[in-house]
Formats: sequence, C-alpha cells, structure tokens
Amino acid sequence: IGLALDARGLVNIQYVIYPDESGRSEVYVLEVNPRASRTVPFLSKVTGVPMVRLAVNIMLGRTLEEQGFSGGLWPEQDLVAVKAPVFSMSKLTGVDTYLGPEMKSTGEVMGVDKAFEAALAKALMSSDLALPQGGGVLLSIADRQKPEALTIIRELAGSGFSLYATEGTAEMIRALGVPVSMVTKRLSEGHPNVLDVIHDGSVACVINTPEGRQTATMRDGFHIRRAAAERRIPCFTSIDTARAAVQAFLLGEQRYGVGPLREYLTGRRD
Repeated sequence: IGLALDARGLVNIQYVIYPDESGRSEVYVLEVNPRASRTVPFLSKVTGVPMVRLAVNIMLGRTLEEQGFSGGLWPEQDLVAVKAPVFSMSKLTGVDTYLGPEMKSTGEVMGVDKAFEAALAKALMSSDLALPQGGGVLLSIADRQKPEALTIIRELAGSGFSLYATEGTAEMIRALGVPVSMVTKRLSEGHPNVLDVIHDGSVACVINTPEGRQTATMRDGFHIRRAAAERRIPCFTSIDTARAAVQAFLLGEQRYGVGPLREYLTGRRD
C-alpha cells in the first residue's frame, strides 16, 4: 500500500480482521493515512527503533540503509506489549461511559511482560481497570451475550467474588448453581437496587452490556455506568474486555515481573 501511494515516512493503516460464515478470517483495510499516530511512540518503546527520527530523515531524502536499518519485518521479540486506554469519565458529569466507535480515551498506558496475561494485568492496573482482590461484582448482561458470560461468571465465583446481578442475569446465574444476590435495576421499585450496592461499597467492579444504543436497557444501564464512574471502580461494557480482565486477574497478576524497559528489550538483567 505504501509503495502504491508512493508514501515517504510514516503511514497509519487501520485494519479489521473479521471471521466470515465459514470460519475463515477476512482482512479489511478501513483507512490509510500518510501520517503518524499515537501507536508510533508505543511501538518505538517496545522495539527500541526511533521511528519518528527515521521517518523524518526519510522525508528529507535519506534511506533506511544510510541510517543503519534494513527493510522487512522487525525480528519477533520475547515479550508482549499491551496498550490500554485511560478515561476521564468521573470528571465529566452526565457523560455515559458506554464505549462505541467514538474516541473517548484521554490517554494510554503500556504494560510489557513475557506473557499476554501478565502484560495485560500491568496495563489494567495502570489504567485503574484491574479487578480488585475479592469484593463484589455487579453483572447486568444483555440477553444475546448471556451465553458468552457463563465462563466469566464461573471464574469470578470460583475466585471468591460475591456476585450481584440484575433480574434476568441473576436468574441465569442461579440456573448455574452459583450463589448470587439479585438487585433491581429499576430505581423506583425498591431496595437494594443497582445504585445502592455501588454506593455502599458492596461491589468493586461492574460488568454491564446493554442490548443496543436506543433501548430501555441502555437507559437503565446509564445509571449503573455513571455510578461506577463516580465511584472510580472498573466498569466493563464489553464481554471480550471483561473476559480479558478476568484472565489477567487469574493468570497475570500472580506471575508478572517488574524491571526496567531495557531489560525486556535486551532479554537480560543488568
């Protein structure tokens, strides 16, 4: 793509990898921009390659070879780097924390380690999205995503978390034989409701996946997500992200290492 565009310097390409009905993955190019992106400093730190300096010199007429580099892919390293967004939802009164295609992050953090779960655990801790040790988790899962949430629910219960759930989700959890406390999401229909268990500290994490952008569950969920933001507790609106966070808690936090970035890049300790 870069050669076809006759681009010089940095090019930012957005891809989507999407499985088709046969199970094969199709790769789509969403956009190509002849510019840098916020990923460039992230990749420069992980690889040790000064990408901005190289790109500027290329735009000024110097080749990669003249700068001591060759073409091709950078050699694979024995490390994993995870970039996690940082949000300022608690400072923005009345803003829904539900995440869609719009850019809502105000910064990013990086977790680096030898394994994905360990690197993810570091990134989530740095962005205040890590699961707490013990405590309660409030679940309000959309009907279409309930089957995907079964594994997460079992793992949370098996790790000692107390489960709280709204009406439909609580019914599903009870059917699994897992203890759960039901709380209503309808704020006018008694106590305890979803806001009560967030404000009184009963729960230290929220998993809330609404049915869609214009539904009653979206409006109900707004109060849950807003309360979680104001209490500064992790709130996940995607099953995939929640699953990754649970795996990071179960596998990553027990085995991550701590060291200067140069040690990860060189693979040795000074």
